[in-house]
Amino acid sequence: MSLQLYNPFENMFFNNKTCFLTGEELFNENENITVFPEWVLQHYELGNTKFTMMDNVTSFLYKDIKLPCTHLVKNAFEKLDEEIKTAFNKGYDAVKKLDTHKLFLWTGRMVYGILYHDLIIEKESKEKKNIAFTISPALKNKFSLFHLMLQSLVAPIEFGSLKPWSITVVKLKYSKEIFNYRDDTINLVFSLGTNEFGIIAMLQDNEIIKQHETPLLEKIGETILHPIQFEELKARFMYNNYLLQYKPQYQIEEKENKLVITAHPFSTTNENNLFAKWDDKMFSEVLVEYWKPWGLKKTEIVTYPNAPISFLENENTYEFINPESIELPF
Repeated sequence: MSLQLYNPFENMFFNNKTCFLTGEELFNENENITVFPEWVLQHYELGNTKFTMMDNVTSFLYKDIKLPCTHLVKNAFEKLDEEIKTAFNKGYDAVKKLDTHKLFLWTGRMVYGILYHDLIIEKESKEKKNIAFTISPALKNKFSLFHLMLQSLVAPIEFGSLKPWSITVVKLKYSKEIFNYRDDTINLVFSLGTNEFGIIAMLQDNEIIKQHETPLLEKIGETILHPIQFEELKARFMYNNYLLQYKPQYQIEEKENKLVITAHPFSTTNENNLFAKWDDKMFSEVLVEYWKPWGLKKTEIVTYPNAPISFLENENTYEFINPESIELPF
């Protein structure tokens, strides 16, 4: 392939003198970009707030979590930030109209940025113990593909009609001051609730999870969700991602000095082949985590042999539950 692109996962190479995206050498310690966009840090007053990393020991101030990058990469992200910021300020309708590729790049920057620092923390921890730092071949391949897709910000990379990601935007009863962010860097998942909308981004699922949840999403439609409903929806996406047995496949080929990444289609004729068996007990464990703000205990969420309670669907009729009927705080 004549188009040479950077892959830090080939040799697990990460340092602050190399652009995280292009692999170019940097000569100035100020050549970097914050993982969380500057406008996000300012608007939500997050700069001096602590962010705890995956090891649950290390923490940084939001403003200090940065990625080394060239001016080209920084300028490209700042241009993207302006467009996303404008849409966020307008609310749900504007965000819903955004190109999903742009949302992929915007959300992916944060997920990759946290992953980047988690890997450095783990690498340094292993080196102190004289242990070689490695990750599984499966994770190395997943992260390499994710990094390659992120390079479409500045490199001639295009995607086929079936996208490698699925991004869901719903209406949500949140004020513009709230920034309810959650990520799963290992599974490449991003979610955010703010300014009357919520986003759930599965960054490498080939649209499978969203398609699987289409019946529920159609019931929700344009309804403004209660926050506990949004958390349940996020939990469903996360658990389905855990159950997903299909390994996303891609065809990557060079055409006219461009790289074209085409996600392989998947069959929905037998979803048993796509997902492992749903386990109500395990899903209730996920709900406990997502419903922490309301203090719901596992014994309140599920009692054997009943299914876990739901604030999205009536357990008998499977009809969508009106958010106004939910007597829980926002």
